[in-house]
Amino acid sequence: MKILVCMSNVPDTTSKITFTNNNTIFNTTGVQYIINPYDEIALAKAVELAEGGKATVTVIHVGEASAEPTIRKALAIGADDAVRINAAPRDAWFVANQIATFVKSQQFDLILTGRESIDYNGAQVQGFLAELLGMPSVSIAKKLTIEGNEATIDREIEGGKEVLTASLPLVVGTAEGVAEPKIPNMRGIMTARTKPLQVIEPIDVPVLSTINIFETPTPRGAVKLIEKDNVAQLVELLHKEAKVI
Repeated sequence: MKILVCMSNVPDTTSKITFTNNNTIFNTTGVQYIINPYDEIALAKAVELAEGGKATVTVIHVGEASAEPTIRKALAIGADDAVRINAAPRDAWFVANQIATFVKSQQFDLILTGRESIDYNGAQVQGFLAELLGMPSVSIAKKLTIEGNEATIDREIEGGKEVLTASLPLVVGTAEGVAEPKIPNMRGIMTARTKPLQVIEPIDVPVLSTINIFETPTPRGAVKLIEKDNVAQLVELLHKEAKVI
């Protein structure tokens, strides 16, 4: 079985986020990047499925050379090889087209993505990719098992869960519960240096959307502390200032 894991390179949640050029460009200065946590879950599941020589795992990333340390970490975790499509990830449609073009030249049995990236939270690449490839897709997968040519997926739905079966090839967007993220060991770190990393030039994709402006959330207001016995003051503040009652 051949497994492809789609990986995003995202800012660490501890990084300070700012914008430049009148809030139209994300400022990458001083930002620490990591593997998108949901993609890391997908990678952990792929490595688990490949144990004992049952499969090969390829990681693919649409991004510039600055992302290669993150890609090497994915190789250290257990991927066999990696592909970097040499382009800034403009939007989900652009990314999905780049990956789909690569996949069409290969024959992958299972394509795993995270449910979404933690920077834009768009949750679009998985669906676009499946449509472009003409494959079935399942998102927000909480559990994934493979038996022969059939996958069984538990997915999260409103108020509960849904259990589905689908034949391979298949695209799955993973969430928490599918697998525990793996920490690379010393052997993995050393072997990652020699594993293949192929760089491919991008295809042209029509621009269907543009970012007009970024905005940061409104700062939280100051906290007002009220004595526990002063219920009347609390009610008054909730009514006149918070306007929630």
